[in-house]
Amino acid sequence: MSLTAADVKKIAHLARLNMSEKDVEMYTGQLSKILQFVEQMNAADTSGMKPIAHSLDVSQRMRQDEVTETNQRDAFQKIAPQVEAGLYLVPQVIEGE
Repeated sequence: MSLTAADVKKIAHLARLNMSEKDVEMYTGQLSKILQFVEQMNAADTSGMKPIAHSLDVSQRMRQDEVTETNQRDAFQKIAPQVEAGLYLVPQVIEGE
């Protein structure tokens, strides 16, 4: 797939990018090369491949699920501007019906 200068200008407009004519010319070629590479990759036969999450067959070391910090809720609530029933009170930011 090859892009035209008009395509690049439209993409730049949608992305709210300000481009000079020189930039449009440069990006037209570069983006076209990227799209050609994507088409080349899409043409590869991957029907026999199974999906994997990582290129190497590794697993994460698991650690014990232990509490490593002390509960500082009371200390934080003492310095909060407004607290009620253990909750932080904040100004309303969404208007409801």
